[in-house]
Amino acid sequence: MISLTLPWPPSTNTVWRNVAGRVLLSRKGRQFRKDVAALVAEQWGGEPLAERLAVKVTLMAPDRRKRDIDNHGGKALLDAITHAGVWLDDEQIDRLTIVRGDNAKGGLCRVEIRELS
Repeated sequence: MISLTLPWPPSTNTVWRNVAGRVLLSRKGRQFRKDVAALVAEQWGGEPLAERLAVKVTLMAPDRRKRDIDNHGGKALLDAITHAGVWLDDEQIDRLTIVRGDNAKGGLCRVEIRELS
């Protein structure tokens, strides 16, 4: 199993921008990808996983505001992990569990990845 501690993911609503008919990654999205890549390099140095996967995301919000957890534990987070080279493609994920954890100063998320037999 791979266990990663990553920064609080931005909302999917703020990661993608439509500019002149093209969908682009926002500045916030690019910074998040960069931060995730650096942390993945520190915490895990293996080859990209090629098997079918189960992923558990525990979101620990920076404050008590109401949030939809699928906006923070979904596409932006999984795409950043893909970009960091943990797996070949997030299409490999057959089981995704997103859990709301306790609040944490500054916010963070814990990601547990395991290969399915």
